[in-house]
Amino acid sequence: MIKPINRQIRGRVCNHPLTAANIFIKEECLVSKKVAKVVKLQFKAGGARPGPALASAGVNMPQFCSAFNDATKDRAGDVVPVVITAYEDKSFDFVLRTTPASVMLLKAAKIEKGSGSSKVTKVGKVTVEDIRKIAEYKMPDLNANDIEGAMAIIAGTARNMGIEVEGYN
Repeated sequence: MIKPINRQIRGRVCNHPLTAANIFIKEECLVSKKVAKVVKLQFKAGGARPGPALASAGVNMPQFCSAFNDATKDRAGDVVPVVITAYEDKSFDFVLRTTPASVMLLKAAKIEKGSGSSKVTKVGKVTVEDIRKIAEYKMPDLNANDIEGAMAIIAGTARNMGIEVEGYN
């Protein structure tokens, strides 16, 4: 029986049976594409349109927009950060991130924007339960080992925005 090769090479999984006829496929997987540019952008879910931000990324704009809009149609209304990796052959990969904590905190506090002077002016309040919900959602993108660490990061973001956290020290 021929065993498939399961190797992850620079973010790509190659899963081809190792036979004499398929050795060229294996070698093709081992040769990665040359990265031309990595761009971090934010779009409304389902609302990516061709424009100067995408033009600077050097990708096929209509193809990216349709792929992004299809991938984010279930997150309607949210801001979705995306990391686009453009290759020299004009192909691309993209990774969707979770909605920014600041946007989620504004929704939870029911305000339009944060404070210009967060130490002096408080513009809203959120509860510990709101902080926990946001931290659980953001956990894959945060640099925290547990939910309490993630909550501390989100609470710090809230304080810097001038949002008071009720019941959190």
